[in-house]
Amino acid sequence: MGTTLWIVDINVDGLWETPEIRQAANFLREGEVIAFPTETVYGLGANATDSEAVKKIFEAKGRPSDNPLIVHIADPKQINELVDEVTPIGKQLIEAFSPGPISFIFKKKEGVFSDLVTAGLDTVAIRIPEHPVAYALLKAAAVPVAAPSANRSGRPSPTSAQHVMDDLNGLIKGVIDGGETGYGLESTVVDCTGEVPVILRPGSITADEIKEVIGAVIVDPALKNETEAPRAPGMKYRHYAPDHPLYLVDGSLELLQSFVNQFKRDGKRVGVIATRENLAKIDADAMIVMGSETDLSSIAHSLYDSLRKSDVLDVDVLLSLCFPEEGVGQAIMNRLRKAAGNRVLTESDLFG
Repeated sequence: MGTTLWIVDINVDGLWETPEIRQAANFLREGEVIAFPTETVYGLGANATDSEAVKKIFEAKGRPSDNPLIVHIADPKQINELVDEVTPIGKQLIEAFSPGPISFIFKKKEGVFSDLVTAGLDTVAIRIPEHPVAYALLKAAAVPVAAPSANRSGRPSPTSAQHVMDDLNGLIKGVIDGGETGYGLESTVVDCTGEVPVILRPGSITADEIKEVIGAVIVDPALKNETEAPRAPGMKYRHYAPDHPLYLVDGSLELLQSFVNQFKRDGKRVGVIATRENLAKIDADAMIVMGSETDLSSIAHSLYDSLRKSDVLDVDVLLSLCFPEEGVGQAIMNRLRKAAGNRVLTESDLFG
């Protein structure tokens, strides 16, 4: 299959009426799969009501079909057509944060979605993206669009059209290039079916921000306890992994250097993913910069790009320091742990 690449200007008025967006929207309605930018990462979209179309998402990604997908829509008014009930907390959160990088889980309305979208669950995750290209495509397509991240399953999520082409060229119908994404991490996923919102996946909309609106929030125990089964889309299987084994170091810069030295003594070439401030303070075989330690949002923005860049390094292992789990730091560490397969090194691993 030939994959079309459409390059669009996100600042054009009436973007949904441009030839590129109209062609991509027509392909979506015809049952094809299209990658497009959102404010979080690039998504891989298909008509959420068409099982044959949704099946193409799983085939392209190599993703197990028992993993639910997030449904993207252009207008909050469409939610009532898709879910059984918009709960009071759901209404509050939609008014506060949508459009934006947050997904809401409600009880699904029967007979609307392909069963592949919800993976047999009685709930569905709905998101209203704020990216102008995503909005234009959804408005032009006029169908709910199921869209996980547009990467091969297990790989770091894509934050540019080139990342998508690297993974999926020849496997999907087209990619809309709307430049780099903004936040760089997938949306916060919140279960809104009860009286208190439950964060199933952390993202750029933080627990503290949700508390300011609702007054209380619960964080899913599965985010801390690996024995719990995650209930959020995209959280069940190994994700975000670079080609080289990644180890997280829970400690100081000096401890990180000690592990670099230990791996070197074992004959390994070592790469380090570091912040701008620490780049010159570490002696390793290769270095990649990942944002600033004074701005966690810059780390979130560049996280996946840094993991992808590490694939071309001539190294045997990768190391990265841990980050404070406050605000967006919780989402950063959630993704890093998954990328590392929960390999976290402490001082006891060095000297024990």
